[in-house]
Amino acid sequence: MKNSLGKIMIVDDDRFIRMALGEALRSWNYETVEADSVATARKVFADEEPAVMLLDIDLPDGSGLDVLTEIKESNPDTIAVMITGNVDIGNTVSALRGGAHDFIGKPVRLEELRVTLRNALETRDLRRQVKQARDEKARGFKFDEIIGESAAMAEAMELARRVAVSDVGSILLNGETGTGKDLFARAIHYASERVEAPYLAINCAALPANLIESELFGYEKGAFTDAKQRKEGLFEQATGGTIFLDEIGEMEIALQAKLLRVLEEGAFRRVGGLKDIPLNARIVAASNRDLKKESEAGNFRLDLFFRLSIIQVDIPPLRDRGDDVLLLAQHYIDRANVKRRGKQLKGLTPEVSRIFKHYRWSGNVRELRNVIERASILEDGEMVTSAHLPADMLSGVPESSGETATFVLPPNGVALETVEFELSKQAYERTGGNLTRAAKLLDISRDQLRYKLRKAGYAAATED
Repeated sequence: MKNSLGKIMIVDDDRFIRMALGEALRSWNYETVEADSVATARKVFADEEPAVMLLDIDLPDGSGLDVLTEIKESNPDTIAVMITGNVDIGNTVSALRGGAHDFIGKPVRLEELRVTLRNALETRDLRRQVKQARDEKARGFKFDEIIGESAAMAEAMELARRVAVSDVGSILLNGETGTGKDLFARAIHYASERVEAPYLAINCAALPANLIESELFGYEKGAFTDAKQRKEGLFEQATGGTIFLDEIGEMEIALQAKLLRVLEEGAFRRVGGLKDIPLNARIVAASNRDLKKESEAGNFRLDLFFRLSIIQVDIPPLRDRGDDVLLLAQHYIDRANVKRRGKQLKGLTPEVSRIFKHYRWSGNVRELRNVIERASILEDGEMVTSAHLPADMLSGVPESSGETATFVLPPNGVALETVEFELSKQAYERTGGNLTRAAKLLDISRDQLRYKLRKAGYAAATED
């Protein structure tokens, strides 16, 4: 059958009913298969895997309700429409509770059946789309998608994984800006039993205290001037799921006290409300500050810190993750290639790899992503070179460290001219042949640098 709308199995012990329904279904462009008993229904279903079952309840060797239960357990996406001449409330309730899509009495009205089938298949397709969207959304937030092989990162992810599957109600993520706290929060949610429930996030630094309170707790109509109607807050909307409180260190002290009370009592009230509403959501809080020290300084409630940090996951900064910086750089190069027109980037030059591994990355992964994006726009070749790196990455001194480079004399000594030439050559190549910038790195004039390079027989450019 061309362009079939789907395969339908007719289960009925009356041969004439099967013939009549089959003829009608085929005229509507459905494929059909038939069964006249519970035993036959089981076999035909296993062999044919129909999208929809038209299932009679009263069968010679048992009940169609038993068939419904078995098939829905093994194939929950199958649509079942119950058909019977004995319309009984008890059977109807049992069928619907067992997962039946609808219930039709005999004699079957064909137009009613046609509408029911169309709605049933649309429902199945919608469920599949929702599941696919949910799976695609979750796929990007699994722990396996977080890039990192360093010992520090492995330790943080192992702890987060264990917490995700536990029943702990509050988790604290601590790490510098740009380390990926939001990715950890989402991965914890999608690895937990709460995955089917909402994941909702709020940035505590982005909203004033009065708005955060109403966003979290909701409000009753008339609670304040603009409260024209009742609104559910995140705590209510996220029932069964996870709430991510980002930058919780920015939350005002007065609101911290209210949050603590909610966590201690397991209930909250809407702004202007009188009724306690049970809290049924996991709280994942994150901060780029040391909240213990902030508490000692009087900027954060110590009791709230202890309540939130039942489990604390410390996410390491990029500078402490070793070769992870190179893995992440390649990841962002691959992402940039999707958008890049023309020649694709292959990776980093050895020089850039060294720079990346020794740079302090004060902005962490976010800063690395921006550096790669900049290079992907400016580079003409296949490799990311130092020519298009930000100037502070080329200084040779870790950012804001105040350190001075130290050189160790080899045991057998070395000619000073050789060292001067090697450093001059590195500076020249690091800046992509820009004599002015290279001379600045060595704290000499451009003419001095040109002289040293030519003296060593190096064909340096005469102009920038």
